[in-house]
Amino acid sequence: MQTQLRYWEYYGLTNCFDELYEQAKAGNSFNRLYDKITSRENILLAYRTIKNNKGSKTAGTDGRTINDFKSMSEEQLVNLIQKRVANYQPMKVRRVYIPKANGDKRPLGIPSMSDRIIQQSIKQFLEPICEAQFFKHSYGFRPLRSTHDAIARMNRLINRSNLHYVVDIDIKGFFDNVNHSLLLKQLWNFGVQDRKILRIISKMLKAEIAGEGVPSKGTPQGGILSPLLSNIVLHDVDKWVSGQWECFETHHEYANISGKFKALKKTGLKEGYIVRYADDFKILCRDWKTAQKWYHAVELYINERLKLNISEEKSQIVNLRKRSSEFLGFTIRAVQKGNKRVVHSRLSKKKKEAYKAEGLKRIKQLQKIPTANNAMLFNSWVLGIHNYSKAATHVCKEFREIAYCLSRSLYNRFKQIGVYDYPNRPPPTYSRYYKTSIKAYKVNGVYLYPLADIKHQILRSFSQWQTPYTEKGRAGIHKNINIDVYQEIIKLMKSNISTRNIEYIDNRISRYSMRSGKCEITGRFLPAELVHCHHYLPVKLGGLDVFKNLRIIHKSLHVLIHATNKATIKKYIEEQKVGSGDLVKINIYRKMCNLESIS
Repeated sequence: MQTQLRYWEYYGLTNCFDELYEQAKAGNSFNRLYDKITSRENILLAYRTIKNNKGSKTAGTDGRTINDFKSMSEEQLVNLIQKRVANYQPMKVRRVYIPKANGDKRPLGIPSMSDRIIQQSIKQFLEPICEAQFFKHSYGFRPLRSTHDAIARMNRLINRSNLHYVVDIDIKGFFDNVNHSLLLKQLWNFGVQDRKILRIISKMLKAEIAGEGVPSKGTPQGGILSPLLSNIVLHDVDKWVSGQWECFETHHEYANISGKFKALKKTGLKEGYIVRYADDFKILCRDWKTAQKWYHAVELYINERLKLNISEEKSQIVNLRKRSSEFLGFTIRAVQKGNKRVVHSRLSKKKKEAYKAEGLKRIKQLQKIPTANNAMLFNSWVLGIHNYSKAATHVCKEFREIAYCLSRSLYNRFKQIGVYDYPNRPPPTYSRYYKTSIKAYKVNGVYLYPLADIKHQILRSFSQWQTPYTEKGRAGIHKNINIDVYQEIIKLMKSNISTRNIEYIDNRISRYSMRSGKCEITGRFLPAELVHCHHYLPVKLGGLDVFKNLRIIHKSLHVLIHATNKATIKKYIEEQKVGSGDLVKINIYRKMCNLESIS
């Protein structure tokens, strides 16, 4: 998100997005979006955003990836997109299938690269309008929100509000069955009333899928705009459910929200609180009778208003005092503790089995090719699943079991290629996240992160003021950098630098961790794809790969440090908006490289 905000500033669109957000908050409608969406700045922002995405190297039906657009000038790219939008006809969508945890396959629709740029251009203007109106407790596919925020909300309702009955609703084939006409009406109700843009979105929804034909319903997963459109569809459910209780409009004033709820309990209204992540949502209730009412009411609403059906096999009412409810890979129960009930959460059986299977697969890969790079890939996987799973209250027990199940495989496969001992002077990143008092395998100079070494992290409730579309919200993003560092370290571990030794790779990650992901020239946060590691004393002058000789630098500034061509120097100074203070630091680095200072 940090990088995204910088891109907004670079193209001068931050204030524009802020204004859209505020106007939408005020209930205004928007009927002149076309010119803004097709503006030069917005198209270039869309291209730059997509360029850094992992999926940008995946081709559509036309066989083109982002690399086919890199050779274009800015004007050529803008003209291409503007001409396509002016008489928009989407290219065929490429159909691919990815495996699901239950053994089935999930269909994805991959649009052409130019269609993806157009979708991103539209998304950039629709998102602030919709974010201003979305329900505060929907967490999926929204900026700054995560699965952990949804779990934290569930935990709070169970622990603080003593709501122990859950209505689990599963919409049958949601993404494949969204009604196109209804979706366009919902967009209109959100205030998106530019008919040109609505026509383009309509054509996107009806884009032919290669080998399958033109869809009459659904939003194909894989499109950039699809997650936002799915939230627009399900916002109706959020609004209706919350309007029955949590956001019920009263004619009386109350000192606080608890006073309002006390008064509502004297009525015949159904008490219920919705928590949603994409198409997976729960309604928490106080008793069985109320839960039954909600179940039937929501089923009828989804069927009649959204033209969708719920899966009767997967939808149910759960008494958390007696059974577990599964949500986002976790099982949640309300267990007696003293004179109250508290959340007791674990990994779901499917999630745990998936971790075991993936762990065994990675152990075999590392045994077969015991390189330092493969050891780092193993560590990135462990760090990633630990980061996600630590939301479970009983995660320690779960991972002890996973580690025990894999221990025999670890011993048999690593006894010839590794050493099993207490880590001796491990790199700083290891010490930051794992205990040195626990034995670990060392393969090709890399200590493998121990699966069993994990502890539960208490989740904080999402602060509703956090949004990229206000000054206050953006200030909060800068304060939460440490969360981003964790994720970016995982990405850095996955990067393969075949020309570098393990000392360089380890110290590069450790330096990034120590600097909290910030560029050592500008002080700005760097995502993994923008990180370059500079030798303060160059290798050709005798510099080593030791920790103290490495510096974490923005990749464009790294080019600037070594550049000798005046045009290149001018280009990067303008692009990165290098100030006088930053230039002083750059010149210090250039001096160490025996290069002239930039004046």
